[in-house]
Amino acid sequence: MAARRTILLAVAAMAVLSTASAAIYNVGEPGGAWDLSTKYDTWASSRNFQTSDRIVFKYSPQAHDVLEVSKADYDSCSTANPVTTFNSGNDVVTLTAIGTRYFICGFPGHCAGGMKVKIDVMPGSSCIG
Repeated sequence: MAARRTILLAVAAMAVLSTASAAIYNVGEPGGAWDLSTKYDTWASSRNFQTSDRIVFKYSPQAHDVLEVSKADYDSCSTANPVTTFNSGNDVVTLTAIGTRYFICGFPGHCAGGMKVKIDVMPGSSCIG
């Protein structure tokens, strides 16, 4: 019985530690936001995104939106087939899986003007060591 309790406590501690290590990134900050003036390649490449992290897009919904798209649609700035559309002005996206995710602004000309970001998600660090 004591061994079972110890195992349960260890599992619970690992769950808490892995949740506590998740980061929240406001897209474009500290120098910008989801706008036409931020250099998103530079912003994203300076961060180490991991599973369970969250990215937050903050913007005026009258001026912008966020579309999650395929790589092909990201490369061509196509808004025809978004995976997901966000338009609240304070959109939180949890990075749930390893891989690359692509986001663009769907307003005409904004993606071509640089409002697009590629997020490379790496495995989270292990708490077991």
